[in-house]
Amino acid sequence: MRFGYSDTCLDHNPGPRHPESPDRLRAIREGLKRKHGVEYVESDPATLETIAAVHDREYLEEVREFCANGGGNWDPDTTAVEATWDAAIQSAGLACWAAETALDGADGRETPFSLGRPPGHHAVFDDAMGFCFVNNVAVATQYAIDERDAERVAIVDWDVHHGNGTQDILYDRGDVFFVSLHEGGLYPGTGEIDEIGEGDGEGTTMNVPMPPAADDVDYLAALDDVIAPALGAFDPDLLLVSAGFDAHRHDPISRIRLSTEAYALMTDRIRTLADDVDAALAFVLEGGYGLEVLADSVALVHETFDGREPIEPDGDVSVDVDETLGEVAEAHGLEY
Repeated sequence: MRFGYSDTCLDHNPGPRHPESPDRLRAIREGLKRKHGVEYVESDPATLETIAAVHDREYLEEVREFCANGGGNWDPDTTAVEATWDAAIQSAGLACWAAETALDGADGRETPFSLGRPPGHHAVFDDAMGFCFVNNVAVATQYAIDERDAERVAIVDWDVHHGNGTQDILYDRGDVFFVSLHEGGLYPGTGEIDEIGEGDGEGTTMNVPMPPAADDVDYLAALDDVIAPALGAFDPDLLLVSAGFDAHRHDPISRIRLSTEAYALMTDRIRTLADDVDAALAFVLEGGYGLEVLADSVALVHETFDGREPIEPDGDVSVDVDETLGEVAEAHGLEY
């Protein structure tokens, strides 16, 4: 894969006890050292105008001034330092690079993966939250539409937390289909099945809140039985993955029970879906706070594109997940 990366993203340092630390990127880079075919690309930072296409401009100016004055606690979870603004616009620029590179035809072993931080999927239109200041995947989506003439973009967010910010920004959009596959009831407490979009966007938001202890088999069923049919019907030009790795069973922040292999399996499913609808494909880093499993999981995404065949799990879909998927299918008029 081709990884978008910049040392600028290391300069955002919320403090030694904060889970969203620069060590996340260092661990990923260290884990990729032993892999073949890894290439790093540094992009330009996103411009204020590009970011303001999906965020309130006054809010962005407030964040920039907040950082220029030394930063501090924006909220109890979301901390800035002087370098945070530059890291945030760099992270958004890397996401735009990933979308652009995919639309330029990069695929297979050249598939782009943006390794930016701070992450973005909790940042709403006019506020920061959940470690996020700029919604990187939403910025990249709008950039692809405005600058690269993509007509329809789909986003699959497999971070363990609901992508509330992405949903907030895109909720009334008919040209973007947003899917969030997350642990139900976890921070930030949004992402219910009946949140399906409104106005022109009615039906283009799909939330799949998974019960605690959902595992590889359960997640693959969600992808195969409700997400793939919905996105296949939507027929996007570009498919972006908000790739968080905190649903891993050894991540300290959730109760979902995914294995490392699950990320290879989900990557393979997403790649197949993109191929089936002839969509460009790119990945944008979100969460993942167990450094070793984060590094191993990102490396396995890379290895999947480098030719490794994922190993299918044994077992049946849990009763709770089967019920959830039935409700999701009903909300979106799908057979299940």
